[in-house]
Amino acid sequence: MQQQFSSNDVIGLTGITPRQLQWWDERGIVAPARVGHRRIYNWDELVTVAVICQLRRRGFSLQRMRKVIGFLQKEFGTNLAASVQASSEYHLLTDGKHLYLRTSAREVVDLLKNARQPMFDICLSDEVRRVRGEVRSRKKAAASEQSHLRRTNRA
Repeated sequence: MQQQFSSNDVIGLTGITPRQLQWWDERGIVAPARVGHRRIYNWDELVTVAVICQLRRRGFSLQRMRKVIGFLQKEFGTNLAASVQASSEYHLLTDGKHLYLRTSAREVVDLLKNARQPMFDICLSDEVRRVRGEVRSRKKAAASEQSHLRRTNRA
């Protein structure tokens, strides 16, 4: 059975106010299950509230968060909570102004522009290793060629 959290749990764990949590439910930003009049949040909803609260503290508007949530669902079939979990192939990145989704080791999408035009992530250490390997291969090939020429000239 999936872990469940009351509104008070969510408030205590995330720092959101009771009124904000109610408003988010009314607007469908994070809409938990209900048991009578009580809201019951699952793990993904708790994580979503926590991530949105953290991004709000960093200056992202709730309107931008709604845009991100909609884009993740529409384009990637995932939610905000799933995109920030360690086991996810997706990772949420921010520079404080922009919000990006890293979809693979080589692709980053600007979520706030809803851009399907990806940016590319170039790992500099991978590139240095690749070039270093290429240099070694060429040195070995050149040494082998010189050795072959010396043997040929002796004969």
